[in-house]
Amino acid sequence: MRPAPTILHLDMDAFYASAEQAAKPSLRGKAVVVGGLGPRGVVATASYEARRLGVHSAMPTAQARRLAPNAAYLVPRFSLYRTVSDQVMELLGRLSPLVEPLSLDEAFVDLEAGGTADDSASARATGEGLRTAIHAVTGLSGSVGLAGSKMLAKIASEEAKPDGLLLIEPGTERELLAPMSVRILPGVGPATGDHLRRAGMTTVHDLAEAGEAELVRLVGKAHGHGLYRMALGLDDRPVVAERDAKSVSVEDTFDVDLHDRVRVRAEVERLAVRCVERLRAADRSGRTVVLKVRRYDFSTLTRSETLRGPTDDPTVVREAAGRLLESVDTTGGVRLLGVGVTGLADYTQEDLFAQAADARELAQRAQEHSSAPVEGGEESVPEPEPDSAELLAARRWPAGHDVHHEEHGHGWVQGSGVGRVTVRFEEPWSAPGRVLTFRVDDPLLRPADPLPLVRDAADYSSWPASLPKSRSGADSSGGGESSP
Repeated sequence: MRPAPTILHLDMDAFYASAEQAAKPSLRGKAVVVGGLGPRGVVATASYEARRLGVHSAMPTAQARRLAPNAAYLVPRFSLYRTVSDQVMELLGRLSPLVEPLSLDEAFVDLEAGGTADDSASARATGEGLRTAIHAVTGLSGSVGLAGSKMLAKIASEEAKPDGLLLIEPGTERELLAPMSVRILPGVGPATGDHLRRAGMTTVHDLAEAGEAELVRLVGKAHGHGLYRMALGLDDRPVVAERDAKSVSVEDTFDVDLHDRVRVRAEVERLAVRCVERLRAADRSGRTVVLKVRRYDFSTLTRSETLRGPTDDPTVVREAAGRLLESVDTTGGVRLLGVGVTGLADYTQEDLFAQAADARELAQRAQEHSSAPVEGGEESVPEPEPDSAELLAARRWPAGHDVHHEEHGHGWVQGSGVGRVTVRFEEPWSAPGRVLTFRVDDPLLRPADPLPLVRDAADYSSWPASLPKSRSGADSSGGGESSP
């Protein structure tokens, strides 16, 4: 524990949904749900308006539609979210060389290491300055927690939501934590929470009073020891700037189970290419290819193949994933497929190109052998299941994504169906726009890139050398309303 609250935790408020509201004037102040829209879709983020209706992250989209039938349901636009995340992380990097990103919208910052704070007053000023800078550059709000440890800083930012700042003074940790639910502590999920509740422990105070020996008896030595320390507010984990990824993977859940073997293989090959794109974007290579298959009955199988050396060649990964698929029975139907690469390295092994050629030759020989005439005639290869026109239209015109019309300008897709696509034409800095409907094959309509959320962003090139004053009306003592 530090004697000063110089560990900062930033958590952007309802990040995906807030970005969509900022980009779409007609959705501001309205319920917005971002996630998968198919029958098996899951909510990624819900705006605060939707949360008040009971919608939350990880909820099935079908359930969210029952709770909030009039909400706007949008497909994620990760290119926009990554752009905004890069802007936010760049601001954090100016505060300290020790920035530990946890996701696109969340990070720890060691202010002491950056020399931007050494006591409560300077930490509070830096936190308020950060919130102001984020709002000016991205148009979005973030909540800030400041404390002497990572655990408490994260708890503080959660308590400060939305759009607030909470600083936990050293020495007040136990008093603050005591009345809180045990679920506030890291690592205490529903199962552990229920187990502790049955033992009569529902608050952090109960855990501290129970003692370490009792917690070890209830949840085991490793977890019990850590749980007791957290109940006392103790956490000495450092902020780590480099979090080395152990794997890169992509996966897709299908609205309808895939039964056609040719279609399954095509999807595996497509995922392999996407996985390699992520691998190359991270300037990495990998040695072990992993295939994940979740079948119709929810049973999940994984298969892996270790190559002779690390690679970032799409042909090598695609063909390895294809070979792994041959060992999996998919006759009952497939609901999810995933391809990943582990054993990451910063270099590639050139002779894997020869390995790819060898693999192709072996595959060709195996195919020639399997296609030899057999008793009863030759085995026919099934044709892949064709996608419906509605599914193709939904893939080309996903709800919420950007489009451009040569006559009407920039807009976003409100929905598509029955051979039509409905578009609302507006920009982040315009008034709510009008809605028009077109044929899905209209030659004047095309997909477009997202626009920036702020057209004339303030110049923060000198920040934080001259920390700006906090936003007018900001509540620096806790969560709550802050004027932009």
